[in-house]
Amino acid sequence: SANEPGSKLDAGKVRVGLVLDGFARALWEVSRVGTFGATKYTDNGWMEVPNGIARYHDAAGRHDLKIAMGEEYDADSGVLHLAHKAWNVLAELDLILREKENDVSN
Repeated sequence: SANEPGSKLDAGKVRVGLVLDGFARALWEVSRVGTFGATKYTDNGWMEVPNGIARYHDAAGRHDLKIAMGEEYDADSGVLHLAHKAWNVLAELDLILREKENDVSN
């Protein structure tokens, strides 16, 4: 019950620890990509890129092609192409979710 000492009404809530703890290594590598991009461009500048959804989709595809051609690491950053792909997919997803939020709120 909610009024008992030690109660916590979190049943059915999103368990972020499953992602943060379970994918810590992968998220670290994706964070390296984000840091590289912020240093090369600007912090969070990706949010303002014109036609970002399509452009990040294409960028993820380019990293896929590099992987398919046998190249493991991005020459520019030294980070795995797969981490770059993941970053681009997250950017695309985030922009899509932001669009959906804006559609709902308007």
